[in-house]
Amino acid sequence: MRSYAKWMADSVIKRHTDLTSYWAYEFGLTLDGIAAVWKATGDKAYFDYIKQCMDTFVQDDGSIRGYDISEYNLDHLNNGKILLTIWHETHEEKYRKALQLLRSQLDDHPRTKEGVFWHKKMYPEQIWLDGLYMDATFYAKYLAEFGGTKEEFDDIGRQFVLSRKHNRDPKTGLLYHAYDDARKQPWADPVTGLSHHFWSRSMGWYAMALVDTLEVMPESSEYHQKLKNILNETIEALLKVEDPASHVWYQVPDCGSRKGNYLEASGSSMIAYTLFKGVRLGYLPEKMKKNAEESYKGLIDEFISETPMGTINLNKICFVAGLGGKPTKAYGERDGSFAYYISEPIVCNEPKGIGPFILAAEEYERLAGIGDKGGQYHAI
Repeated sequence: MRSYAKWMADSVIKRHTDLTSYWAYEFGLTLDGIAAVWKATGDKAYFDYIKQCMDTFVQDDGSIRGYDISEYNLDHLNNGKILLTIWHETHEEKYRKALQLLRSQLDDHPRTKEGVFWHKKMYPEQIWLDGLYMDATFYAKYLAEFGGTKEEFDDIGRQFVLSRKHNRDPKTGLLYHAYDDARKQPWADPVTGLSHHFWSRSMGWYAMALVDTLEVMPESSEYHQKLKNILNETIEALLKVEDPASHVWYQVPDCGSRKGNYLEASGSSMIAYTLFKGVRLGYLPEKMKKNAEESYKGLIDEFISETPMGTINLNKICFVAGLGGKPTKAYGERDGSFAYYISEPIVCNEPKGIGPFILAAEEYERLAGIGDKGGQYHAI
């Protein structure tokens, strides 16, 4: 049997998947997955591939092609995680400078009155779940690598606490995709400021952000236990709305088999990854290992197909979904309605799904004790 983590990483490389055309968070996300395969196998070819991709962006002086700090866009920080991986391995000065540049964005990034980073300068006063994965985890990993103060780690912890305060639905325990602190956006409830629906990928971003940040948050911090509690309540809420047959999640997770809704690969992969890693690190109870294994089997059965070329595809990925901004060709206004979320194109092998799938597969193989460095991997 073959490792699905390695198989998908090899498929990405064999297909010449575009990961270098512009400074995109999903490209770094896919490279994070390939980095996990490199660390698991010890095969330097994967690291060389990662470095080759990122060297198309990072210049000798530490500047980054396609990155404009003045946009104050949290999405643009996510690739800092893969730069940290390369820096830790090479200690090339240009990567340290590039990382300092990205970190400096947070010094002046606009915030809500309570201190939460706006999702983007062009999205004022808005807290999106996506943003926690883009900025908080990079912020925490940067501090863990180069040293950070208690105040800086507390700043990260408050981002999660305040997003829970505003975005969480007390009835279901799920978190709405976004919150407008100013109550000015057309998609926002005029009373609560919340968007209209939950979205599986935004919940996936949030869950991954929690487990990845916890990994580097000092245990001495008061926020370590707070984040652990938030992670547990979030996963418990998600398990209540998983599809009972496949154990993966719908695009709009609380709407089940409502006409037009569909089982979606990227959010499901993110949640499966969080389950595995949370159990492995002791942040989630051991009993959830079964849930993780069921969800992973669901990923394989529901979304993976093999091609005649010997590669594998990840199917049923929502291409993109957001709120406000420019209208889409498929639907028009990005108004946060159920009709909007199911209208966006459903695609195959999109990096926002591929990266989390590789990460989930590698966590499954690690937790199962399968595939030591240089050894044989086995699929579920």
